[in-house]
Amino acid sequence: MNRVFVASALAGIITTMAISANGPEAKVERLSKEVDQLVPADPHMEKMATGYTWTEGPVWIHTGFLMYAEIPSNSIYKLKPGSAPELFLRPSGWTDAKPFGGKEPGSNGMTLDARGRLTVAGHARRNVYRLETLDPKGKVTVLADRYEGKRFNSPNDLVYSKDGSLYFTDPPYGLATQSDDDPMKELKFNGVFRLANALNHAPGAPPANQDLRLLVSDITRPNGLAFSPDEKYLYVNSSDLKKKIWMRYEVADGKLINGKLIYDATSDPRIGGPDGMKVDRLGNLYSTGPGGIWIFSPELKHIGTIIVPERAGNLAWGDEDGKSLYIAASSSIYRVKLKVEGIRPWLPLGK
Repeated sequence: MNRVFVASALAGIITTMAISANGPEAKVERLSKEVDQLVPADPHMEKMATGYTWTEGPVWIHTGFLMYAEIPSNSIYKLKPGSAPELFLRPSGWTDAKPFGGKEPGSNGMTLDARGRLTVAGHARRNVYRLETLDPKGKVTVLADRYEGKRFNSPNDLVYSKDGSLYFTDPPYGLATQSDDDPMKELKFNGVFRLANALNHAPGAPPANQDLRLLVSDITRPNGLAFSPDEKYLYVNSSDLKKKIWMRYEVADGKLINGKLIYDATSDPRIGGPDGMKVDRLGNLYSTGPGGIWIFSPELKHIGTIIVPERAGNLAWGDEDGKSLYIAASSSIYRVKLKVEGIRPWLPLGK
């Protein structure tokens, strides 16, 4: 029998409660027969852990566990399926002695580089940092923290390209007021950045701000991002509730060109919006959106939605076969087993 783990993230108290073996059948909005090749006819949505306020940034670690952020409690947790979640790092974002003053002091998105090192969007820490080992007390390297001498807003999500460059988004959600007129906001835009050769940034070296390039500055709330399997395209979405959109850009020598609107879901009234994104090995794009997890075909057609019972913020491929989709959704971590393998950071294509 599987178990769902109920956690009090602020107090660090974890209890367990038995549930059914597979959880309830997941509701799926099937808009095209194409989605039947990806989602089983009777998928089950397992609640793996719950009791949080706002979970984010899940990433599967190759030794067999999930890591995810719980932003309001300024924490990162680790979860091995079948076991209770463990607190991995606190504080994960805001580290100043004075109170934060807002509601999201923690870190946000996470990924692994080609050497298996955890890279974190610092969010309220206002930088991008890397853990040199999976030791919460080990060396931390700040990869970047300023653009043209001005502090980032609050790095949100991030992904490495095959050449070792790091791409990340920088909306204002990690500032106290989460607004463009926050008194601590130094940049006049919310950007998408590329940090060249981040993979080879020496452990403990100063931030490589001189290697930053601003790629996009006209998306109001850039948030999730993901590469197509061949890295010809970078997908970027906007979590602005007044303009809920997905974009596709061509990647050319580290630049993003020829932006194309994939979909505009602004009129969809369901809870949630564009946020975290991932891609499977066939090139299908999975993204949080109104109602749950939206699935787009490689041709950018919305072919279905996996309905999530609460607002979803991010997602990650996990388990040994890479076919389980872990969903960070407000108070809980869910798992849905699919029919295809996802592209996971650190694991090269073909392995």
